[in-house]
Parts: sequence; C-alpha cells; structure tokens
Amino acid sequence: MSGRDLAGTISGTLSGAATTVRVLGRAGVIRPYGPRTLASIGLTVARWGTGPAGGFATLAARSPHQVGIIDELGELTWGELQRRSNSLARALAERGVQEGDSVAVMCRNHRGFVDISIAVAKLGADLLYLNTAFAGPQLVDVLEREAPTLVVHDEEFTGLLSGAHVEKRLLAWTDGDTGPDGLETLEQLVTSYDESDLQPPDRHARIVILTSGTTGTPKGAPRNEAGIDAAVSLLSRMPLRAGWRTHIAAPLFHTWGFAHLALAMLLGSTVVLRRSFDPETALRTTQDERCQSMVVIPVMLQRMLALDSEVLDRIDLSRVKVVASSGSALPATLAEAWMDRFGDNLYNIYGSTEVAYASIATPEDLRADPSSAGKPPYGTVVKILGEDGEELPQGETGRIFVGNGLLFEGYTNGGHKEVVDGLMSSGDVGYYDEAGRLHVAGRDDDMIVSGGENVFPQEVEDCLVAHEHVREVAAIGVEDPDYGQRLRAFVVRSGDVTEEQLRDHVKAHLARFKVPRDIVFLDELPRNATGKVLKRELADAGADADGDQG
Repeated sequence: MSGRDLAGTISGTLSGAATTVRVLGRAGVIRPYGPRTLASIGLTVARWGTGPAGGFATLAARSPHQVGIIDELGELTWGELQRRSNSLARALAERGVQEGDSVAVMCRNHRGFVDISIAVAKLGADLLYLNTAFAGPQLVDVLEREAPTLVVHDEEFTGLLSGAHVEKRLLAWTDGDTGPDGLETLEQLVTSYDESDLQPPDRHARIVILTSGTTGTPKGAPRNEAGIDAAVSLLSRMPLRAGWRTHIAAPLFHTWGFAHLALAMLLGSTVVLRRSFDPETALRTTQDERCQSMVVIPVMLQRMLALDSEVLDRIDLSRVKVVASSGSALPATLAEAWMDRFGDNLYNIYGSTEVAYASIATPEDLRADPSSAGKPPYGTVVKILGEDGEELPQGETGRIFVGNGLLFEGYTNGGHKEVVDGLMSSGDVGYYDEAGRLHVAGRDDDMIVSGGENVFPQEVEDCLVAHEHVREVAAIGVEDPDYGQRLRAFVVRSGDVTEEQLRDHVKAHLARFKVPRDIVFLDELPRNATGKVLKRELADAGADADGDQG
C-alpha cells in the first residue's frame, strides 16, 4: 500500500468513526455506564453477537427493569424477556433444534414473535419468517423448499398449515390456555424450564426474510446479523432516539418491521405491538401509549387518513417525532396529506428485501418533492447504471444499484441478484434529480414498450392517484395487437369520476402514449400483508377484461 493509499484509508476510518460517534451521540446511545455494566455489555456482544440473542441480552444487562415489550397481554421487561428466552431455548433444544437448523415463524406482532426469535438465536439456529398473508399453496411450497426443523405459529394459522409436511410444531398466540390437537404452547414451555443463562453457540443465527411473492413464489433472502454501521446509516437521516416508545404497526416478519425491532436492541426502545392492524386502533395505541415514533407501511397511512374527520380530529399525535414508512411505493399525495394532517414527521425509506435500505426521504425532501425517494444515508452508495453497466448522468433513467452493509447473501434456492462492482440491483429503475434526490420509476421488469415508446406504469399510477376522486391505482402492461403492449389501469375511486375523465387527466399531465387505453374500476386492490399490490392477480383480472371486451 502506498503512502497516499494508507493516508486515505486512515482518513476514511477516522471520518467513519467520527460519524458513528456523532450519530450515536445525537441518538442518545452513547451515555455513561458504570464499569460493571460496560464490562457486561462488552462481554455479551463478544459472546453472543449483535443479533437477537446478543442484542436483547445487552438490554437485559443495561436496563433489566425497563419495560421492553407491550402487547395485548401486558408488559415485559428486558430482564423478563431474557429469562423467558432462556427457558424457551432449553425447551427447543430438547425438541431437537440444533445449531445450523432452521425454525420457521408464522406469528403476528406480539411477544411470542420476540420470544421465539431470541430463543432460536441463542441456539445458533436460523430464523425463517413466514408472511402471515401467505395462501396455503405458498406455505406448502416454501416449507417444502426450506425444510425447517420446527414451525412456530399462531393458532389462527393451524388450518393453513394442515397441508404442509411439518413434523414438529409449537403454538405462539392462542385464544385459550391450550392449543388444538394437544399442541404445546410457548407459554407452557416458558414456565417449565430453567431460566438461567446459557452458553453461546459456535455460530450466530441468520435471519431469512421472504420476498413478497407478488409476481411468483416467495424466495428466502438470508443475511447475517447487522453490525453497528447499519444502525448508524439509518439513524443518520432518521432522528430516532434512545429510550423512545415506538409502535411497530408494520409486520415484524417483514424487513421493515424487523429492522425496527433490531434498532430497539441498540436504542433500548420500548416496543408497542398489536396483533393486527386497524387504522383507528393504531392511531389510538400510538397516542395512548405515549409513543414518540410509529413504524408503518404506506397503505396503513392511507387507511388511517381515510377515517372520518371527526375520528382524526380526536387523535393527538403531538408526541410523535418520527413516522417511519417503507415496504411499498409512497404516493406523493399521501405524503403531503399525512404531513398536512399530523405535521412534518414522515420519513419514507426506499429499499428491498435483498438490499435492505437504499435511500431515505426526510420531511424536508417530501415537502420539496413528495414524489422523490430522498437521498442515500451514511455508508450507502446508490448508482444509476445503463444496460452496459456504466453509470448514467443525472436525469437519465436506468437501473438502480445499491451498496451497503446489509446486502443479502443470495436466495436460499441458490439464485442471486445481479451485482456490478460490489453494488446489487434493487430490481427497480430510476434517476437522480438536480437536487441529488433519487426518483424510482418502477420495477425494471414492469416497463412496457407501447408503439416503440417506453412506459413505466408507476409514473401513470402517480398521475392518476393525484386526481381528487381517486383513492389508489395500479397499472400493468397487457398485450396489444397493434402496439405490442398497452397500459391497463385499475382504479379505486373515492368519488364520482368516469374513465374518460381520468384519461383526460393523464393527457393533461403526461405524454399521450402514456394514457392508459383501459381503465378498470375495482372496490379495492389486491394486496399482501406488507401492502404491496399483487399484480399477478391484476393480470388475471386483465384477462377477464379482455374477455369482456371481446
């Protein structure tokens, strides 16, 4: 290494260290602890790592009596979570879970999700989080492919799992004291085993998040535990603070919900959970539990704002400093409507299951340009590449590639996302504007060519949803005998509007070749549990529309 290279490396290391100290200091993570507590935290991280096993154990060492989890059953302190997970880990080991095994979890947002996550990690086994909105055939396919040693699920999913070949099962949430068919429950095991600390395994657990499966069978996207840099990156553009109370309304099985559970390990946040999402309940929970932050997906914001004005007028979110949204596209009109109603507290994160986060739009970004995805946070590189793999200039649309410390390791079925010079494809296309903000035009495989012109459905969706009588929109490409492909828009109305009026609206704002030939009115769009539109179901509806027209 030359002297110049060495100087650059040292400079970069010092700059990174300074940024870490500054960001963590601002978040209140760096604080004075006694020598004994510091030694305990250091030893815990060294032995257990920074995943669920080590992260929650450090909270038990730092603040054993602080309330860590609040759900419908009440409160649990960090110390209680530590002891419960110790008991549960011993029970799992007795039932055959070993290092390197996989345990599937199909739970809603409640203490059982947290209990099992910590316990499995303490055994050095991997966690496979199942989407609670999966249909039976999807579950069968995923479980057959992943072959977990054990499945832990809420009682309500018993029927869905009946078609899957699962030898060992445990129940998390139950409506009674015992589960159906004599299945053991987590609560029974927690109270039946030794709660003293365990010896750490030789390997750390991996977290396997499944892709949404909006266009096909969900794929497992594993990643090793995140380091401190991942948290610093998010906190560099999202001002969460240590000790806050946060209502995680987004599903914990999803990358976004789990990311905030992981952040709680660092920040010592009190996590407020509710098993299912109801718009009014979510708002009242955030208010009544005195939360300073709320974690959502965009469709949740939409459903909350759709409540009657009298209901919204009675909600006080003045304590809330951060509403963290991610998981699907955030319509510009929705961002503005939320901030006009509840203040400039909205932060929108763009990313994917594979790359985690890519950019963060702050309230300032959303006020300046509500259609933008903001800017990359600290430690994240986002480039727009052309078909030749070369970086495109500002303003030109190309494929989005991301580099950070949380890129996944490749799908569990052996596939992988394309990587160019260490940057991974997000699967989307977009561009940078003059202010350096990222704009996402849509999926790279959603683009259609109509009469020789490139059309991105998301641009048309954004235009239509800005109409005062449109609640939500999804657009797809369908075959056309004259133009090769044409755009079909599926619209959920909020008022009286016709197809022709909507076409005229698009004509007034976009090029004529982007006007959808077909507009189909629906009562609601088909979505999965994370709010993403299931476009494969729309394609079926599109086939029906073709048949009707014929």
